[in-house]
Amino acid sequence: MGGAGGDVDDAAVRSLRALILAGERYRQVLSEHVGLGVTETQAISYLTVHGDRGQNELATGLGLSSGALTALVDRLERQGIAERYPHPSDRRRTLVRLSDRGHAVARQSRSWLGSAFEDIPADELEAVSRSLGLVAARLAARSAAVAEAFPRAQ
Repeated sequence: MGGAGGDVDDAAVRSLRALILAGERYRQVLSEHVGLGVTETQAISYLTVHGDRGQNELATGLGLSSGALTALVDRLERQGIAERYPHPSDRRRTLVRLSDRGHAVARQSRSWLGSAFEDIPADELEAVSRSLGLVAARLAARSAAVAEAFPRAQ
């Protein structure tokens, strides 16, 4: 398996689709459980994976317009999930980081996600992790390329 997109086994693509669907359902259930919207929990995940980010970077990463991102960060601040703070070396910029409550939601999410690996033998976890990272990076790169080639009307 591997190589060009046409050479990939159909079972691998079906499994990736199943993983994406399970992830989307997980996101919905987590959001309901913690009393946040799906976009808010996506932002928590993004900041957990990538660390503090500028608003433009966060907008790009979440596929949101700058106006939609501003409204999202406003909601996250009101909900005590994240906060804006001045960039340490560029006075024109602000960064967004998770608050203590945001980190608590991320920890809860991590325990739920971690349970998905219970049936994977310990000696295979590193290889599974590496493979998932490669798939995620390739999917993110492909999505970014398509988004750049076909920008939405703002």
